[in-house]
Amino acid sequence: MKHWIAAITLAIASSASFTASANTENDSWESIQQQARGQTVYFNAWGGSQEINAYLRWASRELQREHGVTLEHVKVADIAETVNRLLAEKTAGKDSGGSVDMVWINGENFKSMKENDLLYGPFVSTLPNWQIADKSLPVEEDFTEPTDGLEAPWGVGQLVFIHDQKTLANPPRSFAELLNLAHANPGRVSYPKPPQFHGTSFLKAALLELTNSPEALYLPVEDVDFDAVTAPLWQYLDKLHSVAWREGTQFPSSSAETLQLLDDGELLVAIAFNPNAAKAAVASGKLASSARAFAFDQGALSNIHFMAIPYNANAKAGAMVAINFLMSEKAQLRKADTQVWGDPPVVKLSDTAEVSRFNTQPEPHPSWQTALETAWLKRYGQ
Repeated sequence: MKHWIAAITLAIASSASFTASANTENDSWESIQQQARGQTVYFNAWGGSQEINAYLRWASRELQREHGVTLEHVKVADIAETVNRLLAEKTAGKDSGGSVDMVWINGENFKSMKENDLLYGPFVSTLPNWQIADKSLPVEEDFTEPTDGLEAPWGVGQLVFIHDQKTLANPPRSFAELLNLAHANPGRVSYPKPPQFHGTSFLKAALLELTNSPEALYLPVEDVDFDAVTAPLWQYLDKLHSVAWREGTQFPSSSAETLQLLDDGELLVAIAFNPNAAKAAVASGKLASSARAFAFDQGALSNIHFMAIPYNANAKAGAMVAINFLMSEKAQLRKADTQVWGDPPVVKLSDTAEVSRFNTQPEPHPSWQTALETAWLKRYGQ
């Protein structure tokens, strides 16, 4: 996930009890917990959300209190930067004592790490909380790529749109209706600029509706006729941009900016990758109480976001304890609370928490991410 998806890295300082060369694969969970105690975990995480940042501060306090692990949040803009750093470390022969201990990842970045042997594991079945993972969700597949126990699920992402019931009583139910809305209200429809995660997700969802060959998107992009499959998308965007916000010469920089523009009355529709985003924005005072999330009739583009450990992690035990905690019912319940974050859980909860989800539309093959971004920038980038 570019993720909105979103991205996280953990770099954990070494400790005497758990050296860089230690291997946890055959250790008991009790032994792993002992090895992790006293370690400091530097968590390189996407820093673009105040709510997520606050949630991670809470998680750090709980990890310290319950497990003696210190979690330090180091904010990053894009997990691809971390992948590139890991590739550089591998090229330099730094196969232990690496600078990254855990990543929040999915999609093309997971595929890249897997193909370049940058992941530790399989480790997921070692985690006690894997037993409560909701196996009805695609927790063992990442953008069509098998996870093979190399990453543990953390939350559910869905591409949704947000409207204010007072200004848009009947929101569009498809991309075709969104274009009609834009024509009827010039300057009041837009989407984040790719390659920003939400903008690229908008492109994928639109293409799935508009193309005559939606099945092609679940194959590697090099195996299909890209120009033929995507032609309807570019025709659609040409029409949309002509009546879009700022006539398609500028685009919002992020999902957060679309929320602000919606609140300011400049846009009729905002975009998020969280089915509970509207509730969370209302709770935090960013949107009026009349704001609601909706998905198109084709379903919401959906994926699971995961946590993984690099092959050369300096503190694998600390990373495993942190991941297991973040998968716990307590941590998942708090994460799902729209007053906190509103990110849907990936575990079976005994609590009757109200968590919204829409009908799902699976993510395309990860190779489409970069291909669509490159093509969009060639046509519309400035």
